[in-house]
Amino acid sequence: MTAFISSAPGLHAPPPRHLQFGSESGSADGSLQWLLKRNCALAPRQLLTFYASLCAVSLAIAGLFWSHGAVLVMPFAGLEMLAVGAALLIYARHAADSELIRLRPGRLTVRRINGPNVEQVEFAPAWVRVEPETSDRSLIELSGQGRRISVGRFVRPELRRQLADELRWALRRWQGRSTPARASAHDAPADELELKWQP
Repeated sequence: MTAFISSAPGLHAPPPRHLQFGSESGSADGSLQWLLKRNCALAPRQLLTFYASLCAVSLAIAGLFWSHGAVLVMPFAGLEMLAVGAALLIYARHAADSELIRLRPGRLTVRRINGPNVEQVEFAPAWVRVEPETSDRSLIELSGQGRRISVGRFVRPELRRQLADELRWALRRWQGRSTPARASAHDAPADELELKWQP
């Protein structure tokens, strides 16, 4: 069976000199991974240390006022610390949000963490489509075999096309490694690729 794939915008982008968003995992199989995560100023442990020190200072000052007869300062300091704690808890729930894309032999795994929710989808790399959801600056949709997932939330909108091109390039490179027929297809003209499928 012979299949023809016509060129699409961005599909035949030149290979990047180095991976801008991804990295090699260091394993012998040459797998690649992209870890995209929220840009957080404080790690959860640093946040807890900051909150504990803030509580200690605030309650020490409130205690000093309490000892001098200003008894209403302590309840207000307690309410203030509860409000700050609630805000920091909401922040901390999403501090570890991330998207992990792993390309391994015969498998592309996408794992998305959003607060307490974890979503994982696996694809066969040969059948994955990489497309913008609506426009060049929108999220990147990975689809294939009846499954789909959007990635790129933690990448600036103007850089999402570069991420999509990098993913396309890695998938084509991996397909070239996996089957000799696909490897020879890379030598075909850029406007039309002929792929020989083995039954």
